[in-house]
Amino acid sequence: MVCAALQVVLVCKHVWELLHYLLSVHFTVSQYGIVLDAGSSHTSLYIYSWRAEKENDTGIVQQIEECKVAGPGISKYFKKTHYISIKLTKCMDRARKVIPMSKHQETPVYLGAGEDMRLLRMESEQLADRVMAAVIRSLSDYPFNFQGATIISGQEEGAYGWITINYLLGNFIQKSKWLKEVSEGINHKKTFGALDLGGASTQITFVNEKYTLVSPENFLPFRLYGKDYNVYTHSFLCYGKDQTLWQKLAKDIQVSSDGILSDPCFHSGYEKIVNVSDLYKTPCTKRFKRTLPFDQFKIQGTGNYEQCQQSILELFNTSYCPYYQCAFNGIFLPPLQGSFGAFSAFYFVMDFLNLTSEKVSQEEAIRRIGSFCSQSWKVVKTSFPEVDKKQLSEYCFSGTYILSLLLHGYHFTSNSWENIYFMGKIRGANTGWPLGYMLNLTNMIPAEQPFSPPLSHSTYMFLMFFFSLMLAIAIITAFYILNNPSYVWEEMIQQ
Repeated sequence: MVCAALQVVLVCKHVWELLHYLLSVHFTVSQYGIVLDAGSSHTSLYIYSWRAEKENDTGIVQQIEECKVAGPGISKYFKKTHYISIKLTKCMDRARKVIPMSKHQETPVYLGAGEDMRLLRMESEQLADRVMAAVIRSLSDYPFNFQGATIISGQEEGAYGWITINYLLGNFIQKSKWLKEVSEGINHKKTFGALDLGGASTQITFVNEKYTLVSPENFLPFRLYGKDYNVYTHSFLCYGKDQTLWQKLAKDIQVSSDGILSDPCFHSGYEKIVNVSDLYKTPCTKRFKRTLPFDQFKIQGTGNYEQCQQSILELFNTSYCPYYQCAFNGIFLPPLQGSFGAFSAFYFVMDFLNLTSEKVSQEEAIRRIGSFCSQSWKVVKTSFPEVDKKQLSEYCFSGTYILSLLLHGYHFTSNSWENIYFMGKIRGANTGWPLGYMLNLTNMIPAEQPFSPPLSHSTYMFLMFFFSLMLAIAIITAFYILNNPSYVWEEMIQQ
């Protein structure tokens, strides 16, 4: 009798140990990471969270917070670097509140400075070093595990963006059932390419296995989850939407003798005074620098899509290509393959122009942007009173530039246009390079495929129910045996 009861108790013990293990795995303490994206127009702070040693059903890492730092990008503070610490305070204090205090010292903090700091370094390495030193001093004062601040290369920016969108889409590992439903309508048989557009640069990144020897400097090898990828990536510095506009203005004003620039990329009725000194502040306009007979000039918008595109295309040098195929400016571009995720300014501009909520053909996109550009500035201001006037005035140019870049710079056709997906967020996380940057620096994406896939939430819940039921039956049985020993003994003798 005692043996029977002991056996039941042992079963209870084993079931309880298994339940305890499942609970400890599924409810592991969260860990955190912070990435600051020091971009051309502003700095954004992202907080990520993941369960230690647990790859859950939605992927390891989730974005739980985003904070936009007030003011322009850090490169603008090269004369007053002490302002950097002041500007970062609000978002860093927010991080201290979001992340549990017990986790502060082990939470890594990374800052990656992109295109605008690359431009500043081109202009003056000393000024760039001064800005980065101020950033390091500021972030070192917080109770987190500061891992450093660096100016990332254009290739890194492109590659990390590619890692981000494919990680979030589940293209590196077997996707769960619910993620397949979320991603319904998108072909995930291969990885997505990445199209990134900032204020100062643009990046194109995608897998192409056949042309790695043609231009090796434009390819990066990755081994992720047991699979090798040869990734083509190139960053076109000075071809972000803001720097391209400065280039276009510097090119077009050369033919003016009276300080008036009739510009088809701005709405009719729009006027703006521009200082010539501001025009030549950026290294991107150096090739157009001339001595002009005036210190200021006036932009007068004429609002014409076709003429705007013609002016933009003059910035792409397509007359020289040392390879069998180039993007522009003599840069090798292999044939496009698969689907592409277009994010950052690609998304923000096209979303404003109502070109992201549904799949729109290339012809329809051209028609809509042409229609928007043809509206008068008075009508546009009235239609969008809540939008910042500077941003609003530049949407015609930005939309036209995006189409010019995709169709004539990257050579998307009417057919391959259908493979472009404009993405703002994927499962609550911002697209762009910061997540890929952190995944790389924390070695969170293994080179080899994990031996066993993680339990899905539904499987986990089933096992919890099953073993809880087993435990309950075992406890009831043990209780019954201990309270009715004579009856059980009689039953055993009869058998």
